Parts: sequence; C-alpha cells; structure tokens
Amino acid sequence: MRTAYSVETVRAAERELMARLPDGALMQRAAAGLAAACADLIGRVYGSRVVLLVGSGDNGGDALYAGARLARRGAAVAAVLLAPERVHAGGLAALLRAGGRVVGTGADAGSTAGAAAAAGVGAVEEAILRADLVVDGIVGIGGKGGLRPDAAQLVVLVAESGAPVVAVDLPSGVDADTGEVRGAAIRADLTVTFGTHKPGLLIDPAREYAGSVRFVDIGLGEVLPAEAELEALQHVDVARLLPVPGAESDKYRRGVVGIAAGSARYPGAAVLAVSGALRGGAGAVRYVGPAGGAVVSRFPETLVSDQGPAKAGRVQAWVVGPGAGDDAATVAEVLDADVPVLIDADGLRLAERDVVRARSAPTLMTPHAGEAAALLGVAREEVERARLASVRELASRYGATVLLKGSTTLVLDSAGGAVRVNATGTPWLATAGSGDVLSGLAGSLLASGLSALDAGSAAAYLHGLAGRFAADGAPAGAHDVAEAIPGAWRDVRD
Repeated sequence: MRTAYSVETVRAAERELMARLPDGALMQRAAAGLAAACADLIGRVYGSRVVLLVGSGDNGGDALYAGARLARRGAAVAAVLLAPERVHAGGLAALLRAGGRVVGTGADAGSTAGAAAAAGVGAVEEAILRADLVVDGIVGIGGKGGLRPDAAQLVVLVAESGAPVVAVDLPSGVDADTGEVRGAAIRADLTVTFGTHKPGLLIDPAREYAGSVRFVDIGLGEVLPAEAELEALQHVDVARLLPVPGAESDKYRRGVVGIAAGSARYPGAAVLAVSGALRGGAGAVRYVGPAGGAVVSRFPETLVSDQGPAKAGRVQAWVVGPGAGDDAATVAEVLDADVPVLIDADGLRLAERDVVRARSAPTLMTPHAGEAAALLGVAREEVERARLASVRELASRYGATVLLKGSTTLVLDSAGGAVRVNATGTPWLATAGSGDVLSGLAGSLLASGLSALDAGSAAAYLHGLAGRFAADGAPAGAHDVAEAIPGAWRDVRD
C-alpha cells in the first residue's frame, strides 16, 4: 500500500529526523536519489545539457546538490535562480565548485554566486530551449496559491522546449495537500518524491502534472505516524480483501445482493448492474424492477421479482438507483432496509439526506463529479478542482461512505480517516453504463461481507483494471468491462 501524508505531517517528521542526523544529511540523501533519477531518464550524462529551475527553499537546494552531482559526471549544468538573494547557499556553492554555472532572470545572482554574474532573460530562454533535461526545483511542498509571474513565464518556456522535465518532490504550481492546480504549473515527465508520497501526487488534477512518480526513501518512514492522510491500495492489498468461498459455502452463505435498478426508459442500466454483480463474489443476485425480462434474457441465473424490494426475498446488500428514473418509492423502500445499501445515479438524486443519515446499516454513495456537485450545491468545476475537499464534505453531510468517481477515484469512510485513492482506470472507462457495472460489482462485494470502505475500494480497483484489459488501447463498451472483471480478479489474486 502506498501512503501519502500532509505537508504539516511531513514537515514535523523531517524536523524529528534531522535532529537525529548530521547537518545536511537529509538533503544529501534526497539529492543523491534525485541525481540518480535524472541520470536514468537522460541515459548518457556526460555532455548533456541540464537546466535547474531553482527557488528559494529546500526544494531548490535539492536541485542544486543534484545538479552538482550531475556536473561532476560531465553534464553541462546551468541554474536559473528565481530568488538569488534567498538561494540555498551550500547547494549553490557545491554546484559552482563542480563546474556548474548560473544564468539569471535579469536580476543580479547575488553575492553567494561570487564571480558568476547573472545573464539576461535571453540567456535563460536559450538555456531552457537547448536543454536535454529540465529539473523543476521552483516551489516545494509548501507552495500555495499558484506561481508568481516570473515562475509562470518559465513554465511556458519549459513547455516550448519539449525537454523532459523532472520535478523535485512535487511539480511546481500544484497543491501538495489537495491536488488542486491554480494557474500555471509545471508538467513533469517524472516526479522524484522523498520520504513519502504527497496527496497531490495521487489526486487529479495535480496527478496528471506529475508524470511517472519515483519514490526515494530518505528514512522518514521511521518517524511518520501510522495513520496516513491518503492510501492507495495495490494488488496485494486488494487480494486480501476479495472473498473466497470455502468448502462448505453455498450461494446464500456467499451473500445475496439485490439490484433495484432500471426503468422502461433505461432497461440497460439494470442489465449492466446485474452483470457487475454476478462477477463480484456474491452467491446470488436478486433483481427487482421493470426490466426483469431484459435481465433474465441476458442472465438467466438472476432471481427476478416484480413485487418490490420488501417482497423480493432476503439479501445481504442492496444496489439502488442506476437507470431508476423518478422511482422515488423504490429508493425509499430500499433505504428502509436494515442491510448495507449502495446508492448510485438516479438514486443519489432521489435519496433524502436525512434518511441516509438516519440509517443504522452502512451506506455507500457512488457519485461522479456532476452528481457530487448537485448534492453539494456547487458547480461541477469546483468538485473537479477540489476532489479531496468534495469527498470529505459529502461523507460528512450524508454520514455515508462516499466513492467519488473520476480519473482518480476517491473513497472515504463515513467515520472519516484516510481517503483511499485509486488510479487503475483508463480514460476509455468514460463510456455509458460503466458506472452501472461498478455499482453492481461493489454491491456484490458488500453482500459478501466487506465493509463499505473495502467494497468501494476493491470494486474501484478491479473495475479500473477491467477497463484497461477490455480497452487495451481501443474503445470498449460497458459490457466489455463487465466481461473483463474475472480477468482482473485473477490478475489481482495471482
């Protein structure tokens, strides 16, 4: 499992660790890892042109020390100092001793640079446009509120250069704690992060600015708290969650999931939700709704009823809402059941907040950004910009576990705690009915006995993998995703 911690937590851990180590040891560890990553990216270090974009903090110091290591290996390293009067003195001195040079932004490079006088803006532009590698050390994890105009101009130059970019700890211009991007930001090909992942590296929109992420262990793990702000499950974590029938299992012991979905207008939503549920580990699927004929014709193993949820027979969990239209009565009847309930699609619109909050059994809500915006009474763009804050607000308002769908899916337990983030998916999953398959899959895992948090997390992980397997670089429909779930399950288990 990958974990991510807030800036405040990371800063406290760094202070504690630095108190135990010789002065500068932590920065040297980071610089060594950064230099190695840069060398791996460019391949041949000797003779390569490397440009360091250096801000005033420790982030800039990491870049300078790494640049010194590259310079000693024969790279032509030039540093652009955005705040010459506040540059990391030791890092700059190390770079100059190793044969690196300073190119300025029109201001004097400062007395620390000694004989290395600042060049004009033209020299900066020339250096960046001719670079074989750009190292982004402008702003570290403490950066807030977007980049200053001089840094924003460098972002444009870097984009024009087409050179590969390595970000130091986090791309400049993204918020480490929230994943928000306010204005211009560096788009990195590789981000080298130290000690622990930061939330902004795992959550969109910032995640897409980070490129590939390489973790460098600098010893923070021994002082970081056990409870992280974010968790990202991996194969081994999901494998531990997936239900496995025993020798004495029967269809009822494995769990029965009820699907209350579909309508005369949207019968396909019912079929797709059932398709996900049948592949989610429960022993049986009960369907209630007007699309029984379509469901049975496609999946004859489904137990179909037209008598409403209360008379459908015993279930261990319900899924309600996909394609339900305006059937508020069915949504209310399902929410009255004393079993875990997953609410999706139209069900999110029809479920009353006070009813959801009053439920004694677990509730899992699965909105996409547009549905979350409607529930919160904000614009969709606000949810997409601040996904972490949105999922926390929804869980708090409804007293429910929330799975916020998107390019990075966020799952938060009703009691709070660490947010789970999943990025196994593919843009090809943005297709009609894909969410219905996810709902059925997650509901089936709920019925098999998983908590709402684990069911949502495991379902998002498997659904994302199935989307990748189904698409394989080409368009895929929701039914293709459902059919790929067993392959994703086996991939995780194996």
